[in-house]
Amino acid sequence: MAPARVTVLVADDHPLFRDGIARAVKERPDLELVAEAADGRAALDGIRELAPAVAIVDLRLPELDGMDILNAVKRDGLATRILMLSASTEGPLVFQAVSAGAAGYLSKNADRTAVCDAVAAIARGESVLDPGVQGGLFAEVRSRGVAGERPVLTQRENEILRLIAEGKSAPDISRELFLSTATVKTHLGHLYEKLGVSDRAACVAEAMRRGLLE
Repeated sequence: MAPARVTVLVADDHPLFRDGIARAVKERPDLELVAEAADGRAALDGIRELAPAVAIVDLRLPELDGMDILNAVKRDGLATRILMLSASTEGPLVFQAVSAGAAGYLSKNADRTAVCDAVAAIARGESVLDPGVQGGLFAEVRSRGVAGERPVLTQRENEILRLIAEGKSAPDISRELFLSTATVKTHLGHLYEKLGVSDRAACVAEAMRRGLLE
């Protein structure tokens, strides 16, 4: 039996850009486009009604913007994970989106293959950051200073934390540390619990904020 395709909603108020992303999704055999939306209100309604696995959301939308959608998804406990697309890649914006629960943040300059690959990764439970925004995000984290107590991490948790900060996936880490992927995910769960976060990008940002990563 073929694996179920990842259901996707695309929200962007620019018709040509939205059509391009939607077409790229349709062309991927592992993805299934379930809806398109031209404004934030329609996007949130579609997320609530259709429960797509991933929603590709423009940060700047009429009616409700991307941050409004993120906050509503988090508040209502919806399972859809959000991939934010934006022409703006400034550190404060990326930090705000990741802190609000975005599972990914890509520049609108990213090519369609990169966007679809990010959707597939996010559906697997990973977090994705455009390489061009990482420097700004970390600078923003540093500018906010070290805050909160430093949780005590085991040696293995420290190793895994540094590897996810390098962008390694759970399978990558399992191969590098000679652990099973399930064991790596267990350690990740412990890291999330200790740092009070729920995904990889937020884990790295919070670890930076608390001075656990240089």
